[in-house]
Parts: sequence; C-alpha cells; structure tokens
Amino acid sequence: MKKCLSILLACIMLLSLFSLSGCHGSRGMDEFVIPEEFDDSRSFEITFWAKNDTNKTQTDIYHKAISDFEKIYPNIKVNIRLYTDYSKIYNDVITNISTNTTPNVCITYPDHIATYMTGINVVVPLDELFENENYGLGGTRVAFDSVSREELIPEFLDECMISGTYYAIPYMRSTEACYVNRTYVEKLGYTLPETLTWDFVWEVSEAALKKNADGTFAINGQNVMIPFIYKSSDNMMITMLRQKDAPYSTDEGAIGIFNDTTSELLLDISGHTKSGAFSTFKVSGYPANFLNAGQCIFAVDSTAGATWMGSHAPLSDISEDKFVEFETEVMTVPQFDPADPKMISQGPSICIFNKEDPQEVLASWLFAQYMLTNDVQIAYSETEGYVPVTSRARDSAEYRDYISRSGEDNGFHYDVKIKASELLTENTENTFVTPVFNGSASLREAASQLVESVVKSTRRREAVNDEYIEKLYSNVTSLYRLDSSGASAAVSGRDAKDLGPLPKESVILLSVLAGVWVLIGAYYITEHVKKKTGQNS
Repeated sequence: MKKCLSILLACIMLLSLFSLSGCHGSRGMDEFVIPEEFDDSRSFEITFWAKNDTNKTQTDIYHKAISDFEKIYPNIKVNIRLYTDYSKIYNDVITNISTNTTPNVCITYPDHIATYMTGINVVVPLDELFENENYGLGGTRVAFDSVSREELIPEFLDECMISGTYYAIPYMRSTEACYVNRTYVEKLGYTLPETLTWDFVWEVSEAALKKNADGTFAINGQNVMIPFIYKSSDNMMITMLRQKDAPYSTDEGAIGIFNDTTSELLLDISGHTKSGAFSTFKVSGYPANFLNAGQCIFAVDSTAGATWMGSHAPLSDISEDKFVEFETEVMTVPQFDPADPKMISQGPSICIFNKEDPQEVLASWLFAQYMLTNDVQIAYSETEGYVPVTSRARDSAEYRDYISRSGEDNGFHYDVKIKASELLTENTENTFVTPVFNGSASLREAASQLVESVVKSTRRREAVNDEYIEKLYSNVTSLYRLDSSGASAAVSGRDAKDLGPLPKESVILLSVLAGVWVLIGAYYITEHVKKKTGQNS
C-alpha cells in the first residue's frame, strides 16, 4: 500500500508540473517594452485576425495591404485569418488567452478588448507607442508614410481608450442609418421631416397597416408589410436610452439599464409590435430584404450595410423579380429631440497582443499602423458606407472625388452607399459610444435580450405589462450575471478575472487531481480502519 501511496504522490507532482506548463498564459506576461530599434536582420511571422462581410472586395483589400506591407518589410510575413462574425473572433481570442496563442494583430471592438485585458499584460497599451519618436505614429524610422496622431479623427481615437489608456487604434467607422422608402411615406400622405422622430416613424408605421378588402395591404398590394424593422436591437435600446438621458451604465461599470424609462420604452415597443407595425431582424429577418421588396418603410441598419439597401442595391439576398421601385432616403435614426440628435458610433478597431519577444510585438505594431495609410483606408471605405478614420484620407483628392460622384452608377458609386458615408461625416459630433469595461459586452447582449424578449412575447400574445417587465429584468439579470452578488465579476473592469469557461484541458486536469485526492483519502481511511481492527483483535 505504501508503494501505491508513492505512485499517487508522484502523479500529483507530475500533474502539478503539467498544470504550471498548461496554464502558462494565465499567469500573464512581462510588460511590453519598446525596443530601441527594429531588428530587420531577423524574420518574423505574425497572425492577423480580421472580419469581412463575405465581401470579396474587402478580402482583396486585406490581401493587397498585406502584400504591399511585406514588400516594404520583407522580413515580416503576415498570415491572415478571416471571420464572418466579430463574436467568433472574440470567443477564439478568449479561448487562446490561457495558452498564450492569441493572434498578433486583431480587428475587434473595445467592449471585447476590455475582457481580453483580464489577462495580465495580454493586450499591449499603445500610449508610448503612439509617441515613440522612431516607430510611433508618424515615426521617423517607419519605412512608410505613417499617419500622425493629429491625423486620426479625435472622436474615433477616443473610442479606443479604456480606463485612461489607449488599447487600440480605430480602423473604420460607421453608424446606424434609417433607410426610408420615401415613395411609400408620401403615398400615405406624409412628408419626411428634416430629422426623423420616433413619433413620426410610429405614426407612419401604424398608418401603413391599413388593408384592402381582400386582406392585402393597401400601401403595397401584398400580403406582407412590416413597416418598421430594426437590425440591432441592442443598439435600439442603447440609443433610445441615450437620447432620453436615461441610465445605461457608468464608466466604472455600474449597471443602470433596469430603470423606469427602459420599462416605458419596452411597453411602447410591445404596443407597436402587437399592431404589426414593428419587428426586429432576429424575429422577422434582414430589414433590407423587406425594404427592397416593398414590405418595409423604415429599415434601420448600419451604414456599413448600405449596398444591400434600396431598389437598385448592388448586393441583395432577394431575387430581381422581388424588387419594388421606390426612392430611397438615407436618414439619421429616429430621435426624441431633433434639436439634440444622438446616434451610436460603431466600427472595428485594431488591437495588438503581447508576446514574449518585444521585436515580434514591434513588427505587429508596424503592420497595424500600415492599416491607417490612405491606400487601405480609402479602398476599404469605398466598399460600404464606412468612413476613413484619418483626416488625411478624408481630405485626399481621391476620396473627395469618390464622394462627389454619388449616383453615377449603381455599383462603385451607388448613391445610397455614398449618402450613408456622408451621414456619418456630417454627424460625427453627434455620435456617442457606450462605456467600456469587463462585462460591457454582456450588458450589450442584455440590452438586446430585453427588446427581443418583448417582441417575441408580444407576437405570442403573452401579456406584456409591469409584472412581465419586472420578471424579465430578473431573468436577464441572472442570465448575464448583472445582479449585485455577481457585480464584481461582471463589472469591475480590469481587476476582474473572468475569462469565460475553462479550457477543456484545465477541466480534465482538475478532475484528475480531484480523483487523485479521493484515492489518497481512501488510502488513509483504509489504513486507519486496518490499524483499528488490528488493535481490537
């Protein structure tokens, strides 16, 4: 039996060593220190995780950017991994943090970066890199014409700051737009105001529900009409609360979304859902498909989706025979106070992950900077209703020429796409972003869940009232761990250590360790019983 005990103890020692090795990344890394000079005598291979909307043109732009960069820095090879969903990038990064296998450069969102930062020194802070004389923004030893910090649009750069430190650089920016079937609005006897209001949108949407004697809708002669569809229900709730100056969350991460204003908004949404005037993308489908088929009047979606919108949209998921001819207007999202418009700023940023070799990190930073050059910024912004994040690109003759040729064709110069870009350019000062902290991504999902639950319950003819809302708040609070008992894990910012589910290897390791201790306990109990039995005999 002593031999068995020795074997068990040996197993514990081996498993402990394995634990230290397997969880190396979770202990964090040394803080990144900028090398005095970049070692161009060495070869580096870095990984770049990016997202595109299944848009081949965007993919080609990424590949061209990499090829051009590698010609400038032949000792840096960039391997790209493309995703079609930001949430998949987020989940893969979280999974890889514990094993220190994160990408070098990643297109992502500040909400996600805040969670990545729960690992010690996982994400590289950029303040010192920005200002470095040699390799910073506009640095003297950067081998291409790097933009200066002053050339980054201030509002977009500020979005990349977390707890007073920059952890990303902006890459592209978009906002939400309301794509309006002006033809149907005027057919209903209304005139579009200069700025859409919620009251106007709701009134026109309810008016569009009038039917003919045969049961078809009078406005389009079809069996389907959902006058108002919102693509991102999280943005809908967040924007409405901001416009109302109602609580959502504080910069420190205190949750404020469960308030009386939210309840009033949800009850109002339920009423318009019950009549058939409103729905969401998750419930009914892509707004553009309904808009283009004449089955929707107000379709809210990102300006980055402009080429899917309108009678002549170059990209669409419906067949040509389903298109209905109408005049498309691109407007700001509905407002409660037209004199004080507020619209969300969104769009991808670029962060850099720390590695054991500072030279590898510097190589990553050089590539990230290259994504801010005019060749990349202008080309990518022309694929959708994005706007460049640098004044250099915005003010360039090439970009100004592109904007000026709106409507010349229904492809590269598609008027709806260019109008969507101009919408953000003209309203940059009216945009806002939500507070960023570890848990802010979960809070955003909770905002979406509130709207989606109300819409689904209303369509199922459930009673949506004060009692329902109170229960919904409780369920969402528990689902997204927003209750006070779990607040420290959900909203405490950089001090939190919640990196999501444990990796499978860690679960196995802990299970084996537990089994070993059970065997040791059984051994001692057996020995104790044998000694006691011997004494009694």
